[in-house]
Amino acid sequence: MVTWSEYSHVDLVLDEDLLIGAIAGDGVVLSKAKDRLAISSKAVMMHIPVKEVDVSEAFAIGQLGKQYDWLGVIGIGLKRNWQEDDKWSCAELVASILAAGGQRPFDSKFYHRITPQQLLMLNFEKVRIK
Repeated sequence: MVTWSEYSHVDLVLDEDLLIGAIAGDGVVLSKAKDRLAISSKAVMMHIPVKEVDVSEAFAIGQLGKQYDWLGVIGIGLKRNWQEDDKWSCAELVASILAAGGQRPFDSKFYHRITPQQLLMLNFEKVRIK
């Protein structure tokens, strides 16, 4: 309902087996890919190259333990900017991790409104895996 899409979540793949994402109720966590896929009804893998992988991964790891941005997500649905600087929604986190690595497909002033659907609409190679 909030994302206006059939996709409601996005994670970033750190390696073949490990994902980082902002999960409602858990905040920013590392997960095993097989565990996240087991609870997903649909899944698409998209390859988005970044120029500075080490910087991107270091930024991602630095966000571990931060809380989920409930007000930010509600703000998307109500078209309000209620994003909190020390909390993350899943798509906002992924867009920021990409930007840290030099890949900036979005204007940073709109990160608080990015949804999984908007990430899916980027023109990068995609493979449906579930």
